[in-house]
Amino acid sequence: MTKKTQKAMDIPQVNGSQPPDHLSSESKQIWNDIIVEHGINDPAGLRILRVACESFDRAQSARTQIDLDGLTILDKWGQIKPHPLLACERDSRAAFLAGLKALSLDLEPVKAIGRPPRGY
Repeated sequence: MTKKTQKAMDIPQVNGSQPPDHLSSESKQIWNDIIVEHGINDPAGLRILRVACESFDRAQSARTQIDLDGLTILDKWGQIKPHPLLACERDSRAAFLAGLKALSLDLEPVKAIGRPPRGY
């Protein structure tokens, strides 16, 4: 059995929709969790999920590089500037969350309507 075949067997296949190979293991886990919990199997939903997972990976990659370099860098004149990947990380996180929202996933527990009960 090849490594690729073994790798594919480790990830449960639900509704015939395995995560794309280029995703990180963490994104593949997110993919599988969402597929199993929410039963997404339509082509549009799978595309939105793929783009959301890619955005998650991009944000994580930018974060890793920022952690190595620091939040600021020096430009060619020695001036302190924000790390250019900060915007990439921010935008990728926003894209990930927008993808989850587009899939109509409730990530926050439903809150009671009205005022909280009095603490007598």
